[in-house]
Amino acid sequence: MPPVRDIVLVHGGFVDGSGWRGVYDELTWDGLRVHIVQNPTRSLADDIRTTRRVLDRLDGPAVLVGHSYGGAVISEAGHHPNVTSLVYVTGFAPDRGESVHALIPGAPAPPILPPVEGFLLLDREQFPGWFAADLPDQVAAFMADSQVPWGVDALRGPVAEPAWRHRPSWYLLATEDRMIPPPAQRRMAERAGSTVVEVIGSHAVHISQPAAVADLIRQVAAG
Repeated sequence: MPPVRDIVLVHGGFVDGSGWRGVYDELTWDGLRVHIVQNPTRSLADDIRTTRRVLDRLDGPAVLVGHSYGGAVISEAGHHPNVTSLVYVTGFAPDRGESVHALIPGAPAPPILPPVEGFLLLDREQFPGWFAADLPDQVAAFMADSQVPWGVDALRGPVAEPAWRHRPSWYLLATEDRMIPPPAQRRMAERAGSTVVEVIGSHAVHISQPAAVADLIRQVAAG
């Protein structure tokens, strides 16, 4: 497979695409064309459509990357003909008929507050320790205070047919993740037949270690 020039990055729940800035800088420095999907995270179906619109604009093959809930998005959007491969960054990789809600561990469960008008937030005080334990305190506090409400319909939206059944995939496993425990990450990666790369990091590993995340994406793009 010839090298791929386009990289499409999909963010997860509670955050927006700005978290990809470090990865973006690493990859564009190498001459790759990087596209950040800004999903509203209101519903899985809407986020899939938003991601596909970004893919529609490309004039060649792309590596599709998803962090956290973004893994569910790429699992369906990855059927797009421009997608050559998938990269999960400590992401959910649902199978047929599964939602992110079905894959969230039972205990200890992340400190997600009860829904308000159909949207979810993480407890502000617990956000740093659960989501961003390896980031500076000020950065983690800013992320906690700038959360994007995550729609219940996004959390509960099922994947019809996972693209990882039809595309090669890679999985970056964050060994210190509390939002998606490493054993759950490993189970999903093994089920998807993904090539696994382990990095010591939190759920926000794409922010704390952008070079490691970019290195994996770079290798996948090189073919």
